[in-house]
Amino acid sequence: MRSEIPLLELKNLRIAFGEGVAPAVSNISFTLHQGETIGIVGESGSGKSLTSLALMGLLPKSAIIQSGEALLYSLGEPKNLLGLSEKELRQYRGNRLAMIFQEPMTSLNPVMTCGMQVAEALQQHKKLGSRAAQLETIELFKDVELPRPTEIFLSYPHQLSGGQKQRVMIAMAMSCQPDIIIADEPTTALDVTVQKRILQLLNDLKSKNNMGLIFISHDLGVIGEVADKIMVMYRGEVIEYGPAAEVLRNPQHNYTKALISCRPRLDVKPYRLPTVSDFLEGASKEPMVNPAQDVSHNTELIRVEGIQVWYPSRRDWKGKPVAYVQAVNNVDITVYKGETLGLVGESGCGKSTFGRAILRLLPLHAGKVIFDNQDISTFSEGQMRPLRKRMQLIFQDPYASLNPRYTVDQALEEPLHVHKLAKNRKEAAQKINSILDRVGLPLEARNKYPHQFSGGQRQRICIARALMVEPEFIVCDESVSALDVSVQAQVLNLLNDLKEDFGLTYIFISHDLSVVKYMSDRMVVMRRGVIVEQGNVNSIYSNPADAYTRELIDAIPKIVQ
Repeated sequence: MRSEIPLLELKNLRIAFGEGVAPAVSNISFTLHQGETIGIVGESGSGKSLTSLALMGLLPKSAIIQSGEALLYSLGEPKNLLGLSEKELRQYRGNRLAMIFQEPMTSLNPVMTCGMQVAEALQQHKKLGSRAAQLETIELFKDVELPRPTEIFLSYPHQLSGGQKQRVMIAMAMSCQPDIIIADEPTTALDVTVQKRILQLLNDLKSKNNMGLIFISHDLGVIGEVADKIMVMYRGEVIEYGPAAEVLRNPQHNYTKALISCRPRLDVKPYRLPTVSDFLEGASKEPMVNPAQDVSHNTELIRVEGIQVWYPSRRDWKGKPVAYVQAVNNVDITVYKGETLGLVGESGCGKSTFGRAILRLLPLHAGKVIFDNQDISTFSEGQMRPLRKRMQLIFQDPYASLNPRYTVDQALEEPLHVHKLAKNRKEAAQKINSILDRVGLPLEARNKYPHQFSGGQRQRICIARALMVEPEFIVCDESVSALDVSVQAQVLNLLNDLKEDFGLTYIFISHDLSVVKYMSDRMVVMRRGVIVEQGNVNSIYSNPADAYTRELIDAIPKIVQ
């Protein structure tokens, strides 16, 4: 229940990276009360995470706070967090003000058990002994609904799922019962069902402890699920601020309208998704809607018959596998030329393993993969090499899948060299220029390295690399899940354009059902290595036959229209 007691008052925060440089954050102000959630939304680079790091005293050394106050109303006279020394900040950080970071795997210490990392905070701030800290940590794990809390206390981060690691981070943030929690993109990489449970958990903990919550996201759908007030940031400034329902129902700024419209909707399917530039340039209009129809594709490209992919889960003392995890278990699928087949399910359901198995990047335990009337199930790597240029993969993380030491030119020329698709450097350069133009990248990008590009630009480079060999079939493995909704819209439009221009066939893998519905003609739902439902995408959404599919659909964040 929101009260009128202020917890934090931020006044005119201004941050720059050097004197005489345009500020990265300019004149940010808001007031947070007990029991209230303020949602901060904006694209990467808008300044939302920088604002939160300033409150925590975790700004990079190159950042300069040029002006502002952050008054924490706790235990007497308000304290200006921006004016405290590092030693003074430690009394408040973690104790009165805690933060949940976006990526739990990089935020948790990989060589310490999860329990010890939470217990350490209790010993530091509450001065508990080791046994008392352990017992309280186990109780915290119960509060955040972690299964087997005693066992997880002794587990290392790599032994937990993404959702479980995020719950450990929430338990750590809650350990000292802070007045305020800052959650910085805490659900971005999570499945929709896990995301829904994490959002509900944060809401429950906020109400139970009467805390204030600052929730940061690039997705207004997620913000709408938790926030009482919404603050929209663009290029370091607040462009819209008000009650959540009012901002979502009646946005005033074109940028806010763009963030709402960029996300694929479930009720209509436009020919193209609107982008931020459409709205800011005043070119936006009501999108042309694709009429609901069953798209017929009759020519079979891939047929998968009863494939199984097993991973060793335990080995004997000689290293011989004695137990297996059945990641994909007896799956049958047909993919037709020119269609997009959506493959959806939670992390660990086997969808990425299935995509790689079709491309013969993983060994099959059993079953067949028929590509263009050829059984490639038992092909050697040498036999597969001529087929590699016909079937390609676009990975989830474009930064990890690009060689950081290769320029764009080198990355795009390599597949031409491997498959002998260019007679000389001049012909290779012409092909590279043509593809870069097609994916919307300038020619000067050729001499740059991956770290010099944004996430959306890096994904375009990965798409360009896949297109260099003129494939017929592409597996898109969570290829937009880490992108801002506005950049995501640009990449989805690009993939659809390329499909039409080059006659491509896609398997589109994602945990985001709204994206799968927008992109796909047919959809396959996987759970625990098996298919639970498949068919026309509109039919499944309007009338799901399986309870698990209904659970996935119900978990999609819905923006008030």
